[in-house]
Amino acid sequence: MHVVITGASAGVGRAVARIYGERGASVTLLARNREALENARREIEERGGRAIVIVCDVSDADAVESAAARAEAELGPIDVWVNNAMVSVMSPVREMTADEYRRVTEVTYLGVVYGTLAALKRMLPRDRGVIVQVGSTLAYRGIPLQSAYCAAKHAIQGFHDSLRAELLHDKSGVAVTMVHLPAINTPQFRWLRSRMPRKPRPFGTIYQPEVAARAIVWSADHPRRRELNVGGGTTKAIIANSFIPGLLDHYLGRIGFDGQLGDEPEEPGRADNLYETVPGDAGAHGVFDDVATPRSPHLWTNTHRGAIGAAIAVAAVVGLATMVRGRRGQGAGRRGPDAARSDSTPAPRSLRPAP
Repeated sequence: MHVVITGASAGVGRAVARIYGERGASVTLLARNREALENARREIEERGGRAIVIVCDVSDADAVESAAARAEAELGPIDVWVNNAMVSVMSPVREMTADEYRRVTEVTYLGVVYGTLAALKRMLPRDRGVIVQVGSTLAYRGIPLQSAYCAAKHAIQGFHDSLRAELLHDKSGVAVTMVHLPAINTPQFRWLRSRMPRKPRPFGTIYQPEVAARAIVWSADHPRRRELNVGGGTTKAIIANSFIPGLLDHYLGRIGFDGQLGDEPEEPGRADNLYETVPGDAGAHGVFDDVATPRSPHLWTNTHRGAIGAAIAVAAVVGLATMVRGRRGQGAGRRGPDAARSDSTPAPRSLRPAP
């Protein structure tokens, strides 16, 4: 199996790469940070896989196309393409710049488009392959301070819907699926550009990147699933936004600012990764290991629907059979004493045989 992962140098992409390394897959690693990519390559090889490193900014369509061509030349046909790269800015809209909106859109949204086009160019003629779009709760529900990122994720969702419908129309063997992530403990929260007085933190229940990685790999293995939500909060937010979006506006306006800020003051002039990569290798995890959870019961349930449905069906059949047997037993019990009394009671005199 040959897998291409964008944003593979850190966070969720790094965790996905490790899983595929354990599977012995061939992995093409795309990101901007060569040092981190080389370390990711070594991790894959130590786990039994093989990998190549391609330094690439996904906002450059030509660079993404060249990366895809090199990937296939060195590791063979691409089976799975994971669009994971992203950048963000934490700032009120009134303080954002046009260039910042453009940059977030080019990386987080157009990077997905360019990656998808490069994958389709190779997968469609072979009539096989899977494209995994890494989405977010914020693809359905925008929150304060991350307007550029929320807008990009909304755009990915619309792009995904259109592409999937077209592939179904064509009866294509190529599949596209989307994984919606909750708050994840990645280095991004120390890399994103921020104008807030305190350091950013993930909003809501925080999960370790391995939870997201398992969901992405599962989706690649089960591409018929249109979308996969990771974490109960993701599903709740999507449902709530369908019914009470106005109430959510007020709710998020009240808690959405402080909920995304930690207690530490922000460092003035801190480096961010909006335009240039942050030096060093941060790995997969961010700084929230003490509060991040390594598992999601909701994800387990969501990825075991068949087994759970079968278990419920068996339990229902067993319960019904037990109930029927119980009722039959009760009926037999009621008839037994009556029958006994009937046999021992003398017949009326008029019905007795003549002596």
